[in-house]
Amino acid sequence: MTDQRKYAEWEHGRLFRNGRVVQAPPAGTVSRSAGSADPMAERPPMSLALVQRGRERFEIFCTPCHGRSGDGNGIVVQRGFPHPPDYAAPRLVNAPDRYFYDVITNGHGAMYSYADRVPPKDRWAITAYIRALQRSRAS
Repeated sequence: MTDQRKYAEWEHGRLFRNGRVVQAPPAGTVSRSAGSADPMAERPPMSLALVQRGRERFEIFCTPCHGRSGDGNGIVVQRGFPHPPDYAAPRLVNAPDRYFYDVITNGHGAMYSYADRVPPKDRWAITAYIRALQRSRAS
């Protein structure tokens, strides 16, 4: 494998039908590079559809650790994994929406990045659902 022929980007290659070595990225590709060119840099307007989508995505990706109510007592935690914070904690209630989006994107503490699993629109939807969970648990 170390002695494979490699194409230079300006060469003609027989690997693809169009003969080009450098190919355009597939539709829907999300850039992993940091920068302000993020098309989802701003949260979409709050709506029932956004919260419902967020609940669906939250139940798929977040409940194993964070639990259905966001208390941080998911099934993975019950089996010995580190306990994530409760979303009702004042620090998280007062955090800006962008904080949750960034944690989903980049990870935090024991939580790894979900950037390759959760598209940007769904990160905002999960954030909206977290806000709904926080409001439902407020005393």
